[in-house]
Amino acid sequence: MNGGNPNAPIHPSSVILHNSIMDILHLVDRLEELVNTARQVPLTNTIMVDQDRLIDLIDQMRVSIPDEVKKAQKTLADRDKILAQAKEEAERTLMVAREERDKMLRRENVAVAAQTKAEQIIDHAKQEAELIRGDADGYVIESLGELEAQLERILSQARNGINVLKSKRGEKQQV
Repeated sequence: MNGGNPNAPIHPSSVILHNSIMDILHLVDRLEELVNTARQVPLTNTIMVDQDRLIDLIDQMRVSIPDEVKKAQKTLADRDKILAQAKEEAERTLMVAREERDKMLRRENVAVAAQTKAEQIIDHAKQEAELIRGDADGYVIESLGELEAQLERILSQARNGINVLKSKRGEKQQV
């Protein structure tokens, strides 16, 4: 800002604040430069500093630092606002996820209940089929038994008829 001359006076209007942090660091560098280029009082640790330059630098810091504090406060407020929004969004997302999970569980419960009911119906149908098959087998056995008895009677009648015919034929041949 001063063309690299550490002895040049620092004027608030000559400092252009582009990047706040860089400006504060620049001002701190300038303060350090002022101290480093100051004349030392012989036989002491005391230095003599250009009072006008020091006051100009302090004035610039006073102007710059409150702006930085305001910017930092705004940044913190923005951060808090963003965090609050993110938390709210996360809560909404979590709520939606829970609702979706509950829906899925209900659907799964319905599916499980339907599966269980279907298995019960199938088991009942198998039992019914087994009973019907047992009844049908009994009916068939009974019907076949009756048919066998009828066939045995018919066979017996047929044999008797054949025997009668043979015996009549045998009598005729003997005569």
